[in-house]
Amino acid sequence: MNFSIRGQQIEVTEALRDYVDKKLSRLDKYFEAPPTSEGYVTMSVVRGLHTVEVTIPLTGVMLRAEDRSDDMYASIDAVVDKLERQIRKHKTKINRKFRQEGSLKSLFVENGGSVAVDEADSDDLEVVRTKRFTMKPMDVEEAILQMNMIGHNFFVFSNIDTKELNVVYRRNDGKYGLIEQD
Repeated sequence: MNFSIRGQQIEVTEALRDYVDKKLSRLDKYFEAPPTSEGYVTMSVVRGLHTVEVTIPLTGVMLRAEDRSDDMYASIDAVVDKLERQIRKHKTKINRKFRQEGSLKSLFVENGGSVAVDEADSDDLEVVRTKRFTMKPMDVEEAILQMNMIGHNFFVFSNIDTKELNVVYRRNDGKYGLIEQD
């Protein structure tokens, strides 16, 4: 698998590039045939935190992981571990849902190397709580105030201007984002 590696506020040295290639090549054992799509790796340093983001577009699946730590190499290791967990979870889901040939099941290797699927990984998709509430129409500013009042990092609301369901959320940089329906 080919990866496009770039740095933001950091120079990507040959040692870092080799380390990323070596670590991400561990993922090849999970695929029947090497994916032809190009993966993207972005490394950045902000206020002493080393961040690594990896995105791998596949047929029917988008694998994405991100990690921040004080050490770039530790962040790379953590991202690869997260991606392996995602692949194992997705493979379990596919095996459970699609038993017929020709489905996405053929994307992943049957045994996936020597890593066994852990029971905790397969149970993560269980809904353990359901909440119901009435949505009072409000504008974006009021939704942000409501979100901050209840102490959550997102808030679902009915937008008074568009009459549609929207979500406001707190970004990692402390600012706010808005998700609207298309």
